[in-house]
Amino acid sequence: MREVTIIGAGLAGSEAAYQLAKRGVRVRLFEMRPRKLTPAHRTGLFAELVCSNSLKSMDIFNAHGLLKAEMDRLDSLILKAARHAAIPGGKALVVDREKFSRYVTETLKSMPEIEIINEEVERIPEDRPLIIASGPLTSESLAMSLMEITGEKYLSFYDALSPIVDADSLDMTKLYFKDRYGWDDQSYLNAPMTEEEYDRFYEALINAEVHKPHDFEKDAKYFEGCLPIEEMARRGRDTLRFGPLKPVGLPDPRIGREPFAVVQLRRENAEGTAYSLVGFQTQLTYPEQRRVFRMIPGLENAVFLRYGAVHRNTFVNAPKVLADTLQLKKQPLIFIAGQLSGSEGYLEAATGGLLAALNSYRIVKGREPVPFHRHTISGALFRYMAYSNPRHFQPMNVNFGLMTEVPKLPRTRRKIFLVEHALSTLIEWMKENSDLFSGAEIARAEELNEAVPEKVREYLARFGRDRWK
Repeated sequence: MREVTIIGAGLAGSEAAYQLAKRGVRVRLFEMRPRKLTPAHRTGLFAELVCSNSLKSMDIFNAHGLLKAEMDRLDSLILKAARHAAIPGGKALVVDREKFSRYVTETLKSMPEIEIINEEVERIPEDRPLIIASGPLTSESLAMSLMEITGEKYLSFYDALSPIVDADSLDMTKLYFKDRYGWDDQSYLNAPMTEEEYDRFYEALINAEVHKPHDFEKDAKYFEGCLPIEEMARRGRDTLRFGPLKPVGLPDPRIGREPFAVVQLRRENAEGTAYSLVGFQTQLTYPEQRRVFRMIPGLENAVFLRYGAVHRNTFVNAPKVLADTLQLKKQPLIFIAGQLSGSEGYLEAATGGLLAALNSYRIVKGREPVPFHRHTISGALFRYMAYSNPRHFQPMNVNFGLMTEVPKLPRTRRKIFLVEHALSTLIEWMKENSDLFSGAEIARAEELNEAVPEKVREYLARFGRDRWK
C-alpha cells in the first residue's frame, strides 16, 4: 500500500497521521523537534500548545463548540487528547498542556503504521501524496521551497489581522454604504465620527492595554503596512485621519459632506453577514478591543467574530494556491494543512489535518478528493479560505458568519438552525463518502446527534422562548 508523508507533528500533522494510520495507510511523519526547537516550542512532544491552553467554548451553540461537535463525530485525535487532559475552565475546553501533548505523542508512537523521523525538512521532498503541516513558524528554508512549488513570490510572514464583527450586531441607523473610489457601494460600510467622537476614541486607543508579545516576537520588525493601529495613533492626533480613518471621498449622506473621520468596514463574505474593520490590526488585549472599538458609532453593541492581531505567522495566500480540499491547485498531490494553510486556531488547524488526511487516503485508494460540505462549520471555514478575495485574505477562525444560505431568523433560532443543519448535513456527508468511514463510525455519529434535541431544549430554557419568536 502506498504511504503518505507528513511534515510537522503539530496539531494538524498529528491529526493527519492518526487519521491515515487508523485507516491502515503507512505514514512517514517528519518532526525536527527535539533535535531542533523553534523559538516558541519548549519540548519535543507532538501537538505542543505554544500559546493559550484553552481550546475555546464547548457550547455547540457557539461556533467553536459546533466545530468540536463535528470533530467528535469524525473521531478527532486532538479532541480526544483535549478531553483526556481537560482541567476546569467553565464553558471552555481548557487542558493540561503536558498531559495533552503526551497523549497525542504516545498515541502516535503506539501505531505501527507510523514511522517517526526526527529530522528537519529544508526542502519539499519528492514524496507524494504529501501533507505539509509545518505550522506558523515554518523555517525560512522550507518556506522558500514552498514558494517555489506554489509559484508565489512570497508568503505572509506576519499576521496583520483586523477585527471582524457580526453584521447583525451593527446599528445600521448610524452607518452608510459607500466605496471611497466608487467601485462597489455595497462592499463598504462607513462609520462617521464627529471631532468630539474622534478625540474620545483617540485618547482611549493610545492609552489602552496592549497584548504582551511572546519572546520570539519581541524583536519582530513589522512592515509599515502592518503597524498596529494604536502605534499609528501614537504618531500624532491626525495620523489616523490621513490613514485608515481618512474621510476623503466618503461624504455622509445625512449631512451632505465629509465627516471629521470615518471608520470603514469591509464585507467579509458574499452574504454580508460579517464585516472587518479596515486598517484596525492591533495588539490591544481582547477586552480592550471590545471596550475601545465599541466607541465607534454604530458598533456600540458589536459582536466580535474575530479579534485583531499583529504577530509572527507564516501562511499561504489560500485563495490563490489552495482548493477547498486543501490541495495545491498546481500540484494536487500536495496538501497544506494547519495554520500554514491560512486557518487560525488550535482546532481549526487540527480539522485541516483531518481533511488533508481523508483526501490523501482517497488519493491512495485511487479516488477523487472531496471537500467538507459547505453547510458544516468545517466546510464553511475551508470554503472561505479557498474562495475569499485573495487581495485581502487573512487567517480565520471558525465563526457563524462564515455559514451561507442561512434563512433570516431571530438570533436564537438562527443558531439552532445552524447547529441542527450542520450536524445532520455532516452525517449525510459521511454516508455519501462511506469509503472514508466504517459503519460503526457512522452509527456513533448518528447516536451523538440524538442528544442534540435535548441541547436545543436546554438552550431555549436558558435564553427564553420569547427570543425564539
